[in-house]
Amino acid sequence: MSETLSAFPLLSPFLEFGFMRRALAGCLALSLGATPVGVFLMLRRMSLAGDAMSHAILPGAAIGYLIAGLSLPAMTLGGLVAGLAVAVLAGGVARNTVIKEDTSLATFYLLSLSAGVLIISLRGSSVDLLHVLFGSVLALDDAALFLLAGFASLSIVALALGLRLFVLEGCDPAFLARISRLGPVAHYGFMVLLVLNLVAGFHALGTLMAVGIMILPAAAARLWVCNIGPLLLIAVFIAFAGSLAGLLLSYYINLPAGPAIVLTLGAIYLLSLAIGSLGPLASRWRSGWHFER
Repeated sequence: MSETLSAFPLLSPFLEFGFMRRALAGCLALSLGATPVGVFLMLRRMSLAGDAMSHAILPGAAIGYLIAGLSLPAMTLGGLVAGLAVAVLAGGVARNTVIKEDTSLATFYLLSLSAGVLIISLRGSSVDLLHVLFGSVLALDDAALFLLAGFASLSIVALALGLRLFVLEGCDPAFLARISRLGPVAHYGFMVLLVLNLVAGFHALGTLMAVGIMILPAAAARLWVCNIGPLLLIAVFIAFAGSLAGLLLSYYINLPAGPAIVLTLGAIYLLSLAIGSLGPLASRWRSGWHFER
């Protein structure tokens, strides 16, 4: 690896600094685990719900912080419990009242974000609050990397085993309900995967931007292909390439790493919107070419 990096001077920060290598490894884990979940989130038309869920983990992580400080196990466990609780509560409200699921998630999102910020403010400083909200991908240690790799591995195995089920539940849940009783299993199983990867993303990118590495690569990939297999592969590639470019920008231009990564992924999405084979400009060009023929 060192010989490869030395052949490309631009990549020298990853050879010289361990924190850059750990940041890149963490982004690779998120690209492999969180981004495929983002593809299914997009197929289910729940992208904004994913953003709401990313804030749902904040109160649990804040309580973990209040008890044990910036402790990885405490904040992870608190985030998982809070995220799963909000997912179950929002689903229960949507199924038993006239409130739709998006509205239910939005209300819990507002309550969770406010409660989390309040809890952290009771004990911590503004630096701690920024750490929780915006992440610290450049400060990932070995324990955090093992956590991210574990969640990514679990997500890959779960998505591989339930691929057809997740695709059916995301594209046509009514059809799945007619042919199988596994619809609720697919729905709540997916929500568990979503919470796991949001907690992983929280440790690297913070609660405000954890969903960025899920949705932006998925949306960019969708502008190039429509089949699920290539869509997953291209989304993962975009996520990792954007993370690599964002880390380099943060190093050479002295930018915050998390926002640099998300903005780079946003730039890739805008580029795909302009030149993607399924984007609006390419579609309009093909329509004109067909009319002329």
